[in-house]
Amino acid sequence: MERNDIIIIHGTDYKEMAKKVLERADVAGDIGDRKKKVALKPNLVTARDPSAGGTTHKELLEGTIEYLREHGFEDVTIMEGSWVGDSTEAAFSAAGYREVARKYGVELVDLQKDSYKEYEAKGMKIAICDRAAEVDYMINMPVLKGHCQTIVTCALKNNKGIMPNKEKRRFHTMGLHKPIAHLNTIAPNSFILVDNICGDLDFEEGGNPVVMNRVLGFKDPVLCDSYVCDCMGYSVDDVPYIRMAEKLGVGSTDTDHANFIYLNEDTVGKSKFRMTRRVENLAKYADAKDACSACYGSLIYALDRLNDAGELRGKKETICIGQAYRGKTGAIGVGQCTCGFQKSLKGCPPKAIDMVKFLEEEWK
Repeated sequence: MERNDIIIIHGTDYKEMAKKVLERADVAGDIGDRKKKVALKPNLVTARDPSAGGTTHKELLEGTIEYLREHGFEDVTIMEGSWVGDSTEAAFSAAGYREVARKYGVELVDLQKDSYKEYEAKGMKIAICDRAAEVDYMINMPVLKGHCQTIVTCALKNNKGIMPNKEKRRFHTMGLHKPIAHLNTIAPNSFILVDNICGDLDFEEGGNPVVMNRVLGFKDPVLCDSYVCDCMGYSVDDVPYIRMAEKLGVGSTDTDHANFIYLNEDTVGKSKFRMTRRVENLAKYADAKDACSACYGSLIYALDRLNDAGELRGKKETICIGQAYRGKTGAIGVGQCTCGFQKSLKGCPPKAIDMVKFLEEEWK
């Protein structure tokens, strides 16, 4: 498979679809030595079923493991760390990964509990979990979906999961885009198998799934995320880390010269789909500074619930959120970082349902 290839298959037999993409890409030939350590890096956020649109479907893991075993690879691991504030172990269970691990005899590695080291990433020091750094071949398995801070998220951002929690927090203080780009100069992007089955095109953690029933294959993570932008009606310049990663030599944004390989008749895949602008409208009510995704995403969800109830009309005061508010005072905020405010909802992060109740009572 060439780096400008994009493999697309659609259907509902997700396990077989994954195997067909891997076979067409000749991933076994790409790996080579059957003794190499191969890892699957799915996309876990919170403990929710993949049907919610935020988590990699277990069938893709099953298909990938079967493909690898059929080609003689035995040293296979599933590794991931859910977002800050949530339990990876609980997410493993909710997504059905424990069942997969038992069925195929593979190890589940919670990277939130792993040791780590710092590495030089083209001018930036970035910490990577040791188990991820030891892998010979990493199959990145993101969900194609929207994100309330970066607009889209797929291959490049999914690699945040191989970092310790403290590094994830630091990325948010740096504005996400630049560190994500630099992370991918050292992150192992051996192959990208994209879950485009039912991603939420607005929220990273899911809740508003849009069924597409596709699985995609890439060698180039920059091309992958550029294609995601194309599909969702955005320019790569709307998502700064994509262009930054290209400039750092991670890959190419040139989808115009990509080689599309359709494994079956692609009536769905040729259509455009677009993320709604709901998040952009809701974000007007938040004053976010260095906010972590878990906290900010919960606030956006809470605001969406309040909007559905007609309770945002007439609101002029913005809700403060983010690490930049530590040690500061203000009127109203959510998250532990705003504990010095007159009105503050504690938690790291607070649950969206608790935010709804808090804002209903305290936000005037």
